[in-house]
Amino acid sequence: MSETTVTVEPSATEASSCCGSCGTGAAKAPATAAAERAVFQVKGMTCGHCVSSVTAELKKVDGVTEVAVDLATGQVTVDSTKQLVDGDVDAAVDEAGYDLVGRLNG
Repeated sequence: MSETTVTVEPSATEASSCCGSCGTGAAKAPATAAAERAVFQVKGMTCGHCVSSVTAELKKVDGVTEVAVDLATGQVTVDSTKQLVDGDVDAAVDEAGYDLVGRLNG
């Protein structure tokens, strides 16, 4: 008796059931819940400690989900689930020990 092996390839229109956790499928990036992305100019940051301090204080602001600091330019990008209030951002940056110059966009 002989064995026959049949391999079935999923069509391009079929969705894969692989979650990607085993490394065999492409994992999808989680959807971000950011309703707003705003960029602020912050003055006085000079090192990694500065970045950590500003990031930690901004993450305490209600709704903030992500903070990215570009130390070279002093620009801080903040993602939030709701509209950011500049006064809240200013207070957080001030608490970290730095000066908010202003909002660049958003």
